[in-house]
Amino acid sequence: MEQLVEEFGHPTYTSFPVIAARLLLATLYGAVIGFEREWRNRPAGLRTHILVCVAAATFGILTVEIVHAPMFAQEAVKVDPIRVVEAVTAGVAFLAAGSILFSRGEVHGLTTGAGMWLAGAIGVACGLGLWQVAGFATLIVLIVAGLLHRLQPRAGLVEDQDEEKPASASAKRPRG
Repeated sequence: MEQLVEEFGHPTYTSFPVIAARLLLATLYGAVIGFEREWRNRPAGLRTHILVCVAAATFGILTVEIVHAPMFAQEAVKVDPIRVVEAVTAGVAFLAAGSILFSRGEVHGLTTGAGMWLAGAIGVACGLGLWQVAGFATLIVLIVAGLLHRLQPRAGLVEDQDEEKPASASAKRPRG
């Protein structure tokens, strides 16, 4: 029993209120990005972006803790914190790639995939305590995904008047 208390009772390098604040901020930023995706009725919306951002923040926090953990202070153990960032990047890229579809000669979901990838980066920034980077990156996501969406030409919405198309084709919207 004493060993169990020792295992779960050791302090973290970062105080718990700071850890909680970092995770909650990642939740908020992920929600902002996810809400924009939900609002546009895109795949990978609110919950997905929150989970990606919080997971990445958790990995960022774990990176800080691992670097300062006494068990890794031995000379034989070499810790490279950038490997966590690389792993998060690869993992989120894998998820984002799953949101990209190619059908009928069109690519769908690229913006959603890119948003998920950036949500992972924002989460890592939150986890490492780089809140200014995370906040500014979130602002850029909203500008790119929200405001620039209005400036993008609407390919596929202009139909050829001479050609008859099935009703489902006229209701089709570009996704991304």
